[in-house]
Amino acid sequence: MAEINIRKVGKTYGKTTIMDGVSLDIHNGEFVVILGPSGCGKSTLLRMIAGLEEITSGDIAIGGKVVNALEPRERGCAMVFQNYALYPHMSVAENIGYALKVSGMPKAERLAKIEVTAKSVGLTEFLDRKPGQLSGGQRQRVAMARAIIREPKVFLFDEPLSNLDAKLRVQMRHEIRRIHNTVGATSVFVTHDQHEGMTLADRLVIMNKGTIEQIGTPEEIYDRPASIYVAGFIGSPAMNFLPGRIGPDQNRVVLDDGQSLDLSGAARAGAGQLVQIGLRPEKLTFAPAERAMLKARFDFAEELGSGRVYHLKLEDIPLSLTSPEKRPMIEGEVVGLTFAPDAVHIFDGTSGLRLATTRQTAQVSAMA
Repeated sequence: MAEINIRKVGKTYGKTTIMDGVSLDIHNGEFVVILGPSGCGKSTLLRMIAGLEEITSGDIAIGGKVVNALEPRERGCAMVFQNYALYPHMSVAENIGYALKVSGMPKAERLAKIEVTAKSVGLTEFLDRKPGQLSGGQRQRVAMARAIIREPKVFLFDEPLSNLDAKLRVQMRHEIRRIHNTVGATSVFVTHDQHEGMTLADRLVIMNKGTIEQIGTPEEIYDRPASIYVAGFIGSPAMNFLPGRIGPDQNRVVLDDGQSLDLSGAARAGAGQLVQIGLRPEKLTFAPAERAMLKARFDFAEELGSGRVYHLKLEDIPLSLTSPEKRPMIEGEVVGLTFAPDAVHIFDGTSGLRLATTRQTAQVSAMA
């Protein structure tokens, strides 16, 4: 079994705390993506699992065995790095089979395994080439083949696609997921790219400043983000946030631009409480004035080919809307907007945490 159990793990450098009490269970055969911006601690956590960074406090167990004191080679993990980490003077075949050679595997057996592994990642015709003769995608395949051939219990990926162009990243995401499904090892993938996280993960782990903000399936995190931080990090374009305050009857939010939002029975918040109303751009649609739930002024639009991103403003608050509709609009034009009741997310205006809600019913009326 290759379950990974992380218990209250901390990491400090001198007096600086990089990670504080992180706990996480990764199930056998699961593909978990650790997602967050640069400096959030995701790569440090991965390197501690691999044994490349010492743990300051807490425990990490792999397959039920605490590995804090074990060397990297003793942990049953194979790591794929951002910069490939290939030996430039060796051929593709030599790079793939290097670990087997060091372990003393007989040459004939080693060559047979190299052939099978190279075929699985589409490298058969490149076995005699040096890394310098390969494209970035081909070099990344070599790095993965070198990991696969060891038949590890755990695959660790440290932003392996960052150096590739957009089209190749999509291809390699599919390749990595296919290999994971074929091999069946537990996979932990670190990235700052939300598209990689959403498309690859069985579960996402969202990190922020050395702590875990939320753990869940991509769908769970997208549909019910636990905080403004998570809501703003997941989704492209990013979620819109409209600041406001709960009204005296606790059933209405008065937005900072003067419009009001009826949230009867939705928000568990006290009168006068500061809140942030979250609306995803793809959940907004244009509406005639008589059916408008919000009113905004048009600023500019971005062409996507399949549609447009419309950038609007509520006073000085930016608001974006994505739509396949391509309508001619004039800067400063007032437009009506509507959205489904379940499209509304409510966050505490001070802590940024999601507020507990009941079944949401939302209607907005413009206030003069």
